[in-house]
Order: sequence, then C-alpha cells, then structure tokens
Amino acid sequence: MPTPDDALIEGLATRGHAVAREAVPGAVVAGLRDRARALDAAGAFAAAGVGRAGGRTERSDVRGDRIAWLPDVADDASERAASQWLDTLRVRCNRDLILGLEDVEAHYAIYPPGARYARHRDRFRDDDARVLSCVLYLNDRWTAADGGALRLYVRDGTIDVMPEAGTFVAFLAAEFEHEVLPARRERTAVAGWFRRRVLV
Repeated sequence: MPTPDDALIEGLATRGHAVAREAVPGAVVAGLRDRARALDAAGAFAAAGVGRAGGRTERSDVRGDRIAWLPDVADDASERAASQWLDTLRVRCNRDLILGLEDVEAHYAIYPPGARYARHRDRFRDDDARVLSCVLYLNDRWTAADGGALRLYVRDGTIDVMPEAGTFVAFLAAEFEHEVLPARRERTAVAGWFRRRVLV
C-alpha cells in the first residue's frame, strides 16, 4: 500500500485543500466498492441526516445519500488497507502540518441518480473536533457526462472534482463550503473526517 504523497501534504499546507488522483491502489478501491454493495444489499445502509443529536433530521431535498459507518476494527481486507492509509495520512499531517489529529471517522456514502448534498461546511457550530474532511471515490469508469462532482468553494472561485475511482480529496473542514452535484448514475465513496480531541 503506497503512502500519501508529498503533493497531497503540500496542497493542504499551501491551499488548505488537495486532490490526489489514483491515491489508493485499484484493488483496494474495487474491494471497497464491492464491500459497499454487499452491505447495501444486506440492508446495512440508512438514509443520511443533517444536524446531530436531537437536531438531526432527514432532508432528502438537502442531502440524498444513504450511509453505512466503517467499523473501528475491520474484518474486511480492503477496509483495513484504507484505514491504514488514512492513519498514515493522519500521522503525516500531524508531523508536517501540526494539526493535532487524533482519529478518523468514516462512512460509505451512496448517492442514487439525481441525489445531491446542498452547499455546507462539515464542522458543527458548537463542536470544532472535525479538522480535515476527506473523500475517497469508488466509481469505476466514471465520465464527465455522469455528473456528480464535488464542488469545493475556494478563495478564488470553485473547483469541481469528478468522483473517479481512486481519487482522494482532503480539505480543512472549517474553511471550505462544498456540495455534491447530482449524478446520472449511482455514486459511491468513502467519506470522513480527521478529528482532534476537544477538551471539555
């Protein structure tokens, strides 16, 4: 399993966001895609919500994906490989960027055709534990005509990232609004957040 490359760290250091193509080996991506499909077929996915705790609601007009959380300790080989890669990235971010990241929480996300996620930030107003947002795309043979880009609102405009298999995106959770544009076919990813410990 390759380690996160220097360009990814450099992008986070200089811009606060980075995109890495073919960041994760194809065999791992295919394994994650198969795992997501198997879990979905077994009924392990649930409609995603917005907000949290008592304020959590399901709003398909705002967020139309369904999700399944990755376990802390995985039995699946592809999930283990992905978790190890993410933890290597966490260590590098702490060493090179001094972010103080403690752990990663991640889930599979499946967007059916036409579903979207409206423009938002990933950090809650009253909780700054989420430091770095990340997405690993699992979609084989994706084309621009399929749509479904991640639109990232950056300082000088927008960046659209196509959800092609193996593409990895990371950005500072508090700084960048983003949205998921509707796709013409099902769109699958592993999405998550690197978190720091919050002292109460």
